[in-house]
Amino acid sequence: MSFVWKRLLGTVPSLAGVIVVTFLLSHALPGDPAAYFAGPAANAVSIAEVRAKLGLDQSLPLQFLHYLGDLARGDLGHSLTTGQPVVTDLLQRLPASMELTFFALVFAVAIAIPMGVWAATRPDSLVDHVCRATVSVAAAFPTFFVGLLLVYVFYFLLDLAPEPVGRLNEILYTVPPHVTGMYTLDSLIAGDWPVLAASLAQLVLPAISLGLFALAPIARITRAAMLQSLGSDFTRTARASGLKRGKILFTYAFRNALLPVSNVLGMVFSFLLGANVLIEQVYGWQGIGAYAVNAVLASDYAAVQGFVLMMAVLYVLLNLLVDLAGTLIDPRVRFEA
Repeated sequence: MSFVWKRLLGTVPSLAGVIVVTFLLSHALPGDPAAYFAGPAANAVSIAEVRAKLGLDQSLPLQFLHYLGDLARGDLGHSLTTGQPVVTDLLQRLPASMELTFFALVFAVAIAIPMGVWAATRPDSLVDHVCRATVSVAAAFPTFFVGLLLVYVFYFLLDLAPEPVGRLNEILYTVPPHVTGMYTLDSLIAGDWPVLAASLAQLVLPAISLGLFALAPIARITRAAMLQSLGSDFTRTARASGLKRGKILFTYAFRNALLPVSNVLGMVFSFLLGANVLIEQVYGWQGIGAYAVNAVLASDYAAVQGFVLMMAVLYVLLNLLVDLAGTLIDPRVRFEA
């Protein structure tokens, strides 16, 4: 537990810096939220009234002090675009983004780790070059371009994918009872198999579009870690002892390569969670990414600040989970920390 507390205390300066930088950057957004919400027919007097109501007529330091006071009470403010508390908006939309990111990571791991292991067992061969070229090409295209291309090919041309209308076609299916907010898990809990199949079908294209971008770092780290493990003394000793190739590869080499792979998985997951903004726009996925885009366009300070702060907290928690997983994979990490 002392290890966990030390890691949590070490994140306090980072979170404090995120709060300050987020506040300043959100107030540097182009546009005037008071003018936006006063409407196109508003005059200077009505705009000033809206600005005073929102507290935007106060000095920046005073606004920051009020913001800190609200944070201390767990209040992220009210969104000007939805009229709801920002915490409520984020908690309602976070499961959608987590679900998409999780399936994208599963897709990336299912392809990248076997590819990295395969390339490491045949270094500098045709297989190695093909694997490296494949992951490089997959990461070279922007996610929104891949998303649009997949929609065009599999929905418009081949008619193999469902209409990209978000998480579920609510005209044909009923949203499952809310338990976790993730449609696949909620429909599984409710035993609603048609909704489960429909929500999985809606996930395929956006998960592939997002997961392709994560192939390169996972495959490269897996290959490098496996090469190091296969060239180590314990692997040579196991080979000299006459152990089977599969046992050497997976019991000895791959197990020792898990630590760097698990570290990069945590970073990739947090990166994908923040990078799914464009994918959510392409597929109409109502997650926190789409929420953040709308907040930026409307200069909705509270929503932007809440989004960035939530992402920072999630990044810290994910890194903590990765560190804890590292202590389970290799107990020596606990003492080195």
